[in-house]
Amino acid sequence: MRARIYRPARNAMQSGTAKTKLWRLDFAPASSREVDPLMGWTSSSDTQSQVRLSFDSKEAAIDYAKSHGLDYVVMEPKPRRANVRPRGYGENFATDRRTVWTH
Repeated sequence: MRARIYRPARNAMQSGTAKTKLWRLDFAPASSREVDPLMGWTSSSDTQSQVRLSFDSKEAAIDYAKSHGLDYVVMEPKPRRANVRPRGYGENFATDRRTVWTH
């Protein structure tokens, strides 16, 4: 069975980095999904594709995969540069503004 070890990216709708510190282990699907002819829902008989394990470190995830005899692929995260502007949004309401704030 094949597994993928990765650290999830941040949510595109949020600017924070919550839920991106843990490492995840996902199992690759063993069989393809099928469309139910009556309802039109997609389904699969593979229950391992629904399993998602979380680990505190990459090494812990790799140790788990090795101890259970899993083939695994580690996907390293791309480093994210911090986008912190000096003063930022609070500058709109500062009392020491040089110009008048208008819409």
